Amino acid sequence: MTADELLARSNELGADPRNTNFAGGNTSAKGTDTDPVTGRPVDLLWVKGSGGDLGTLTEAGLAVLRLDRLRALVDVYPGVEREDEMVAAFDYCLHGRGGAAPSIDTAMHGLVDAAHVDHLHPDSGIALATAADGAALTKECFGDRVAWVDWRRPGFQLGLDIAAVRRANPKAIGVILGGHGITAWGETSQECRDHSLEIIRTAETFLAERGRAEPFGAVVPGFEALPADQRRARAAALAPVIRGLASTDARQVGHFTDSEVVLDFLAREKLGPLAALGTSCPDHFLRTKVRPLVVDLPATAPLAEVVARLQALHETYREDYRAYYERHAEPDSPPLRGADPAIVLVPGVGMFSFGKDKQTARVAGEFYVNAINVMRGAESVSRYAPIDEREKFRIEYWALEEAKLARLPAPKPLAGRIALVTGAGSGIGRAIAHRLGAEGACVVVADLDGEAARTVAAEIGPADRAVAVTADVTDEAAVRAAVEAAALAFGGVDLVVNNAGLSISKSLLETTERDWDLQHDVMAKGSFLVARAAAGVMVDQGLGGDLVYISSKNAVFAGPNNVAYGAAKADQAHQVRLLAAELGEHGIRVNGINPDGVVRGSGIFAKGWGAQRAAVYGVPESELGAFYAKRTLLGREVLPEHVAAAVFAITAGDLSLTTGLHVPVDAGVAAAFLR
Repeated sequence: MTADELLARSNELGADPRNTNFAGGNTSAKGTDTDPVTGRPVDLLWVKGSGGDLGTLTEAGLAVLRLDRLRALVDVYPGVEREDEMVAAFDYCLHGRGGAAPSIDTAMHGLVDAAHVDHLHPDSGIALATAADGAALTKECFGDRVAWVDWRRPGFQLGLDIAAVRRANPKAIGVILGGHGITAWGETSQECRDHSLEIIRTAETFLAERGRAEPFGAVVPGFEALPADQRRARAAALAPVIRGLASTDARQVGHFTDSEVVLDFLAREKLGPLAALGTSCPDHFLRTKVRPLVVDLPATAPLAEVVARLQALHETYREDYRAYYERHAEPDSPPLRGADPAIVLVPGVGMFSFGKDKQTARVAGEFYVNAINVMRGAESVSRYAPIDEREKFRIEYWALEEAKLARLPAPKPLAGRIALVTGAGSGIGRAIAHRLGAEGACVVVADLDGEAARTVAAEIGPADRAVAVTADVTDEAAVRAAVEAAALAFGGVDLVVNNAGLSISKSLLETTERDWDLQHDVMAKGSFLVARAAAGVMVDQGLGGDLVYISSKNAVFAGPNNVAYGAAKADQAHQVRLLAAELGEHGIRVNGINPDGVVRGSGIFAKGWGAQRAAVYGVPESELGAFYAKRTLLGREVLPEHVAAAVFAITAGDLSLTTGLHVPVDAGVAAAFLR
C-alpha cells in the first residue's frame, strides 16, 4: 500500500509542469514490511531511483532500502569532502534486490524525520531560490511555514542539513533550497502532496502579486518576433546550419521552440546579461549547459549575415567552454564531454535545443523555458543570482553524474540520424520507415496519402521518434515543405530514401503520353526534386549523409509491357551514379536498391500493377509472388522487409566508403546482374 500511495502521488505531481520538470525531483515514503528472512517487521524507505520521471514513475523505478541501515550511515559519514563515497554505501542498505539504483538524494529522504517527503523543481520555488535576497523573500512569502536552506550540492550533507532544519522548525512544512528547488514533507501521502502544492502555489501567488511588470526590461527595436510564416521559414533555413555547428563534437538531434515565453525573452534588453549568467537548478544546467549561445543580431538581419555570425559565435562559445572546463577541472575530473552549445537563441525566430536524441533535445528546450520562467520570477521581486560557476562545474563534471551516464544503454546504430522516407505510407516505404525507426533514427514519414503517413508514424512511435508529412513528390513546393518539416521537427536530415513510385503495365502501343509523364514525374522527377532539396540541407549541416534510391531490377532488366516504368527506373538508377560523383566531396553517399517484384505488402501491386503483371505472365494474381520466386536463383519471394534490411545495411555505417552502388534484392535474377 505504501508504494501504491507513493506512485499515485508522484504521478499526480509529475503530470503538472508547474510542479516539476521532466525527470526532475524525487519522492519517497517510509513504511513497514515483513522481512522474508526473519519473518519480522522491517522499516523501509521507498524512493524514486536515479533517472526516470515522476509523471510516469512505476514500481520498477523505485529504490527500496532498509531505513535502519540507511540512518546508521550517519555514524560512518566521513564528512563533506568525501561524501560521494556515501552513494556506494547505499547499495549496502538495499532491501532484497533493492529495485532501481538509489539516487544522490536518497539521504535527504531517509534522514528527514517524516513519513513522506517530496523534492521538486517548480519554477516558482526556484525563482525564490535564485533571488539575490532569497532567504528574506522566503520569510516574507511563507513566514515560519517554510524555512530557507543555503545552497549545498545534493548529497549526504544536504540530507543532514535539511533534517536539522526540520528538527529546528517543527511548524515548517518544507524548505526552499537555495539555488535549487523545494523539499516538503508530511505524515501521510496526502498531507505531503498538499504541503508541496501549498509551497508551489503560494510562491506563484507571491511572485504574481509582489512582482514588477516587465522584469526583463523593454523590448529592443528590431528584436521582436517575426510573423509566424516568416519565423518558421527562417527557422527551417537556420536549423540545419545550427545543427551542424552543434554537432561538431558529436552528432546531435535538434528541437525548435518559438513559444511566446521564448520569443518575449529574446526580444528584451536583459536577454544578453541574463543568458550569460546561465541556469541555476542542477537539473537545468545538466541539460542546457551552463549558458546558451545567443545570436546578437536583429530578427530582420539577412540570412547570410546571421549564418556568418553564428559561425563566429560558435567558435567563441567553444573557446569559452574549454576555458570554463580548464578553470575548474581537477586531476580526477571526467574528460571534457563536448564544447558545443545545447541551447541556441535567435531573436525574432526562437530557440534551438540539441541532444543525443529528440527527447533529450526537446527536454533541454523545456528546461530552458523553465529557466526563463525562473529568471522572470527572480527579476520581478529581486535580482536573479544563480549559483556560481565553480558549483555548476562540480555538478556538471561530477563523478556520480559520469557514472549515471555510463549506465545508459549503448546507442542504436542509427541513433542521432534523421531519415526522410517518401512513399512511406504503405508497402516497401512503410517497411523501410519501420526499420530505420527501430534502429534508432528519427523518421519523417512522407506520403501523398497523409492519413496513411500519419498511421505509419504512429506505428513507429510518438512524435519524438516519427512525424508524418503529406507530400506530392512531383510538386517542388511540396517537396521543399517536407524537407523543411524535417528541419523543424528534428533539426535537418541525414538519410533520404527515394521510394515513392507507381507502376502501369502496358505495351508500347498502349502506353499513353499521360502514362509516360506520370511515371517519370513521380519516379524520375520526384527523386530529383527530393534529392536536390535534401542535399541542400545536408551541405548546410556539413555532416555528410545518405541518399538511397529504391530503383528496380527493371532498371537493368528488359521485361515486356513496362516501357514507361522501366525507363523511369533506369533514370533513377543513373541519378544514383551522377549524384554519387557530384556529392562525394560533401561526404554524401548515394546508393540504390534494386528489388525484384515485391508482391505481398506492396502498395503498387495492390493498386493494379499485380493484376497487370499477372496477366502478362499468364498466372493468377494470387500466385504472382510464387511465380517471381521460382525464376530466381534462390527460389525465394522478396518481401518489403528484405528491401528495408538492404537500406539499413547500406546506411548503418559498416559500408561507410561505399557510394554509387546498386544492391540487388531480387533473390538472384541472372538477367539483372549488374555489368
